[in-house]
Amino acid sequence: MKFLCDVHIPFALVSKLKSFGYIVMHVNEFPNKWNTKDSEICNFADNNGFAVITKDSDFRDSFFLKQSPKKLIKINLGNISNKELIHIFETHITKINTLEYLNSFLLEISKNDLILTEGK
Repeated sequence: MKFLCDVHIPFALVSKLKSFGYIVMHVNEFPNKWNTKDSEICNFADNNGFAVITKDSDFRDSFFLKQSPKKLIKINLGNISNKELIHIFETHITKINTLEYLNSFLLEISKNDLILTEGK
C-alpha cells in the first residue's frame, strides 16, 4: 500500500510506515509543500494509487461529495503524541492492509474505534 501524508501528519509516522516497507510520501515533499491545495493532493493520490492520511475533515467531505480522494484514512484523535499515533497505526496495520485492494474507502480512526466506509 502507498500512503500520502497530509501536512499535519508527523514525519515520525512517515518514517515508521516506511520501516514497515510501505511507499510513503509527505505533502511537504511536493513543490508547494504545505501550500499544496487539497484538490492537488487528491488528484495526485488518485492518479498514483496513494491513500491519503489526514486529520483534515475537508478531505472527508471531499470523499463523500466528489469521491476524491478515493482512498482516505481520517484520523480523529485530537492532539496526541507522535508515539501514541504510531502505536495506534501499529495496532491497526493488519486491518489497514486489508484495504489495499478496495477501489475506494474511508477509514476513520479514533482512540477505540475504526469505522470503514467503502466508496463507490
